Amino acid sequence: MNKPLAGALLAFALLGAGAAPAVAAEADVSAKAVDFAGTVALSNCSGSVVRTAAAQPNDPALVMSNGHCLETGFPAPGQVVVDRASSRSFGLLNSAGTRVATLRASKIAYGTMTDTDVSLYQLTSTYGQIESRYGIKALELSAARPAQGTDIKVVSGYWKRIYSCDIDGFAYRLKEGSWTWKDSVRYTSGCDTIGGTSGSPVVDTATGKVVAVNNTGNESGGRCTDNNPCEVDESGVVTVREGINYGQQTYTLAACIGPGSRVDLSRPGCTVPKP
Repeated sequence: MNKPLAGALLAFALLGAGAAPAVAAEADVSAKAVDFAGTVALSNCSGSVVRTAAAQPNDPALVMSNGHCLETGFPAPGQVVVDRASSRSFGLLNSAGTRVATLRASKIAYGTMTDTDVSLYQLTSTYGQIESRYGIKALELSAARPAQGTDIKVVSGYWKRIYSCDIDGFAYRLKEGSWTWKDSVRYTSGCDTIGGTSGSPVVDTATGKVVAVNNTGNESGGRCTDNNPCEVDESGVVTVREGINYGQQTYTLAACIGPGSRVDLSRPGCTVPKP
């Protein structure tokens, strides 16, 4: 995983305490402007306020991050967390990366590290309240599977840093230690994400929609070990790509969110693991 805290502190030391936050290179004029608005900083990770296309202003807002960023610790293989009370706080950022508010969770609506690595928190604030108070709209979750070659940006609220690259391809299975993830997004080398970027939204620059959530990378060339995931194809062939990073697709999660921001795992198209 892009380690929530230890890796982030190491990266901070490497960057230097006085280093200015890195930002993405200027985007192509045909692309959507991607900035920090709607992203959040957790105590140990990154995240974003997200919605579906059908979300209403009075719906409670949702924050998406990684399953391995849950305050309850890493979910065990096969474990799915649903509707667990939480009062976790999130620092809401504006377009410039300035913290403008503290948002509060009411519960963990969903979280797992099985097949994917994702968490959804339901907030005490609605989408309408966040927009009217702070002028910030939630990021929309794409309902479609992204394509190879898609131009993307990984937006870290923890580091206030934006990484730019393309979707290089997809890993049939991505194995890291005890966990296995399905159909993971593999980035080209431009997205050299570090600790603390876990949970960052992966944004399609052509649509401005979220297509994945950033979660891990092979740090030192290890084979299928913690912090060194490996790819496993349909035939069981293992490939190690040192220095390459990955995200987990989110269109299947978007299908699970119904009216009122309720996570309903019985909805059509919802294929994430169930308890």
